[in-house]
Amino acid sequence: MPPPGGFESVKYKRNLPFRGPGALAILGGVTLVSAYGFYRLGKGNLEKRELEREKVWSRIHLVPLLLAEGDRAAYARHQADITLEKAIMKDVAGWEAGKSVYNNSKYESPRINIS
Repeated sequence: MPPPGGFESVKYKRNLPFRGPGALAILGGVTLVSAYGFYRLGKGNLEKRELEREKVWSRIHLVPLLLAEGDRAAYARHQADITLEKAIMKDVAGWEAGKSVYNNSKYESPRINIS
């Protein structure tokens, strides 16, 4: 027999868990994250472009210095080569150290360094 006052009521309501944010919230979140990512990408591109411009201009300003350094080093090597040529050819009569072997007055850069 049923208990006095009857049986407990049966709970038949569905107890579904929360299914997460709605489609508009997800779309809004993706849009915000993408917009922020593109913003940072743009800032990064500007920074990269500025660094590249700075590198190019630093090289432009350093080229004359580097060329002058190379010219001084080449002149020092040429003088050392002439000194060595004088020492090697001291016993040859009529030999002029440093004179062009091409028999012309036009300057030719040395093609062989004796060091």
